[in-house]
Amino acid sequence: MSELTFYSTLLTDIKQRIRQAQTKAILSANSEMILMYWDIGKMLVEKQKVEGWGAAVIPNLSKDIRNELPEIKGFSERNIGYMIRFAKEYRVSILQQPVAKLPDLDLFLQIPWGHHILLIEKIKDIDIRFWYMEQTVANGWPRETLATMIKNNQYGRKGMLTNNFEKTLDKPQSELVRQALKDPYIFDFLTLSEPFAERELETELIKHLEKFLMELGAGFAFVGRQYHVVISNKDFYLDLLFYHLRLRCFVIIELKKGEFKAEFAGKMNFYCSAVDDLLRHPTDEKTIGLILCENKDKIFAEYALRDIHKPIGISEYELTRALPENLKGSLPSIEEIEAELNRDEETGV
Repeated sequence: MSELTFYSTLLTDIKQRIRQAQTKAILSANSEMILMYWDIGKMLVEKQKVEGWGAAVIPNLSKDIRNELPEIKGFSERNIGYMIRFAKEYRVSILQQPVAKLPDLDLFLQIPWGHHILLIEKIKDIDIRFWYMEQTVANGWPRETLATMIKNNQYGRKGMLTNNFEKTLDKPQSELVRQALKDPYIFDFLTLSEPFAERELETELIKHLEKFLMELGAGFAFVGRQYHVVISNKDFYLDLLFYHLRLRCFVIIELKKGEFKAEFAGKMNFYCSAVDDLLRHPTDEKTIGLILCENKDKIFAEYALRDIHKPIGISEYELTRALPENLKGSLPSIEEIEAELNRDEETGV
């Protein structure tokens, strides 16, 4: 087959595939687009293996498809390149759904194209990638939120907190609660600087409640700050009280400056008992306690929870995201930054 005939056949096949997708777009726009992109990427991968064509084919395809089908968007050179990469990443047929390669097909086809590109670029491990797909569909994450969750290593932090959930909660609630909480929590949207008090941290988190809720994760509904409860004519105030819509339970958060101390667990146990008695509806699950401190000794924290009867988790929080050690030495100093800025001013850049 001559190069011209090959190219003409390839262009015809792709145009036909595009038109097939158009007829189904009204009923299933995103699903059909994802399948179309995968099919086109697969065509190009297979043709390249057989024909051995060069890099000029993609620019020509992009130009000719846009000229002959001007109403169709998404066929820039860059996006065609993504289609090829998409097909290579998921090499087997999507319709076969092999467990080792793809998640549930319906889930896979619900993920918007921009999300797929982001996941391919940022996440190499297929299983982790599928976890982010599940969370995207379950929580309705737009692309920007998904990018933030990946940047903040949402997957790596899930279920990592010290807890006693297996001993204090029935299954599957114990696992659901563990997966809903994480360690550490990243509060890099705050502008606090040392020294600061616990009440200042609490105030700033409420000021940035939307970002705070995003960091906590899907399902948290804010109930109150310094929530007042009365027990035996004595006043007590819970730092932060939430209700988790999916876990169907109240969640108390206590903010602590410095290192975790054993007495924090006893106090939280008391608070959980109070909320269970005073606020919990008969259909609600047990109240969860979450202690957030700047740092903790894991073994010490496990001992502190050993004989506690209420479900409690202990996590750390960070005000800035830790910088990897191998990058610290490569960052410019303040003097170097100032010198570079002065040089730019002199050259008019």
